[in-house]
Amino acid sequence: MSQYDTIIIGGGPAGLAAGIYAMRSRLKTILVEKYIPGGQMVMTDHVENYPGFPDGIGGPDLSSNMELQARGLGLEIVSSEVLNVDFSGEEKVINTTDGELRAPTVIIASGATPRRLGILGEGRLTGKGVSYCATCDGAFFRDREIAVVGGGNTAVQDAVFLTRFASKVTIVHRRDALRATRILQERAFKNPKIKMAWNSIVVEVQGDSRVEGLVLENVTDGSKRVLRVEGVFVLIGIDPITDLFKGHIILDPEGYIITDEDMQTNVPGVYAAGDCRRKSLRQMVTAAADGAIAAFSAERYIESLKDRML
Repeated sequence: MSQYDTIIIGGGPAGLAAGIYAMRSRLKTILVEKYIPGGQMVMTDHVENYPGFPDGIGGPDLSSNMELQARGLGLEIVSSEVLNVDFSGEEKVINTTDGELRAPTVIIASGATPRRLGILGEGRLTGKGVSYCATCDGAFFRDREIAVVGGGNTAVQDAVFLTRFASKVTIVHRRDALRATRILQERAFKNPKIKMAWNSIVVEVQGDSRVEGLVLENVTDGSKRVLRVEGVFVLIGIDPITDLFKGHIILDPEGYIITDEDMQTNVPGVYAAGDCRRKSLRQMVTAAADGAIAAFSAERYIESLKDRML
C-alpha cells in the first residue's frame, strides 16, 4: 500500500499536464497508465495546432516531450491497470494490478476512444490518411478528395468544415437519409463540394503507405465499387473510457464524467480532465488545460484538508 497526495489515472495530455502541475505544487503524485504515456498523441502522425510549434510536431515527439518534462519534475509514472476504485471515504482507494494506492485526491484522465470501423486496412493506415478528428487533421488534405464516414451531427458538421480544405468530400452513409439535424443537412446539401454515397458501407481501406481509395459495398444489392480518395475521416462516434467509474461518480447518459469549471466531480477530491469529461471541444490543448486546472484544484483541496486539521 502506498500513500500519495494525488493519484492520476491516465497518461495522455490531460494526465501528463496534471502531473506537471502537481509536481510544481510539490504534491506527492503518481500517474497510472495501462499502456504507454501519451494516449492518442502517440497515434497522431503530425500535430499542427498545438501552440509553440510553428512547423507542427509529431504526435509521438510531443508525447515524449511531455513525459520527459513530467519525469524531470519527479513525477512517478507506473505501467499498471486500474482494476477498481473506492471514492466513498476522505481517502480514495485505487486498486491496480500492482497493488493498492491511496490518496485524498484523484484526477481521472482516462480519455476516450473513437469508434473504429474494424475493417481491412484501417489500422494499418491510421495516421496515414485514416483520421478520426477533422479539426486535428483537416488541413493536411488541402485540395484533395476525401471521404467522411457517418451520418450524424458530428459527421455532417465536420464534412462541411472539411470543405474549407478538400476539393471534394464524399459522405458515406449506410442509410438513404442522414441522421443529422435538419439545419446541418441543409448546409451539406447546399455545399457544391459535398457528394453523397447513400446506402453504402466501407469494407476496406486501400493503399500501400497512404490511403488511395475505399471499397464501398451497397447495402441494398451487395454490389461493390472503389471510391478514389486520399483520406477518410471515420466519424461514427467516440466512447469515453469511464466504465470503471460507474456508480462512483456521476456520468452523463453517454458516459462522460460531469464536472464543474474547476474539473470537480460530484465527489469532493475527485476530478476529471480531458476527453473523458463532458465538454464541447476535445483537443490536446484543451486536455492539457483541463489537467492543469484539475491539479490546481487538487492542491487547493489538500490545503483545505490541512486547514481543517489545525
